[in-house]
Amino acid sequence: MNARTHERMTHSTRLSSALRAPVGQVAFVTSNAIGDTLVSMVIVRNLMDNGVDVTVYGTPAHTLRHWFPGVAICALPQDDLTTTFAGYDTVFQMQWNQPLRDLVDVHPHVVTLHDVEFGNRPGCMAQRFADFCRDDLALREPVLDNGITAPAGLVHRRNSKRVMIHPEASTEDKRWFSHRFVRLAQRLRKRGYDVQFVIAPHERERWRHLATFDIPAPHFENLHELACCVYESGWFIGNDSGIGHLASNLGIPSLSLFRRRGVAERWRPAWGVVDVVLPWQWVPTAYLKEKLWRQTLTCNRVLAAFARLTRQASRSLG
Repeated sequence: MNARTHERMTHSTRLSSALRAPVGQVAFVTSNAIGDTLVSMVIVRNLMDNGVDVTVYGTPAHTLRHWFPGVAICALPQDDLTTTFAGYDTVFQMQWNQPLRDLVDVHPHVVTLHDVEFGNRPGCMAQRFADFCRDDLALREPVLDNGITAPAGLVHRRNSKRVMIHPEASTEDKRWFSHRFVRLAQRLRKRGYDVQFVIAPHERERWRHLATFDIPAPHFENLHELACCVYESGWFIGNDSGIGHLASNLGIPSLSLFRRRGVAERWRPAWGVVDVVLPWQWVPTAYLKEKLWRQTLTCNRVLAAFARLTRQASRSLG
């Protein structure tokens, strides 16, 4: 780490640790990651509930702006950051260097959430952010809800037998074996489920063989269209990814596949009927657990977890 980078990180960390109960106008710059955006909106919601004037900037957030009524959400600025943020008393950004790398250089009061994300705090990320609102921002009666609301015309879980499966993730180490996702889909179809895969355009090259298994993977023009489809689906299964957070946030019973217990405790989805399935824990040493998690997380294990999820959803949702 060079001296300039260290100075910038120290600058934003010092402001973060000093902040209490922001007043005036606040800008909140959300991540380019879907999951990070949704959990960050917990802070936005609590600030607004406490009378703080907040404007959100972000790419996924802007695409989902119709799902957050009453929240001012703008596209992420590409240039002239000084002018864009000059009128705000405080600017939040989850990481000090992304999505706007130079933000700490152009505004005197940037608050980052690095210590909340990586510090020794209990709970999943959404819970950590709610606790941050209470303990660090001194906000009254913080909630875990981020305020997401479906646009008019959609019917929640209209397609009760549809299972949306997201077999991808942001990095290779989070991805379960592709052939096991295919096998999972085939076995769910035999049980009467309508299974569809969620695959982004840049991910489709890895799934060019999918048509041979007759598993549909619909195209979505944007994140809003995907959210509409997920909202009207009955179930969700996927790797540790932002789409899992989206499904959970939309109240869709969700099963997330994680490679390690510690990662699951921090990054599990926070809302609705959710469960996490982990590999077998009998593998010795952390290194081997990490190396062999795909092998030890079997299709039968995922199916058993999904069966538990359906029973839990039946009790909770009727």
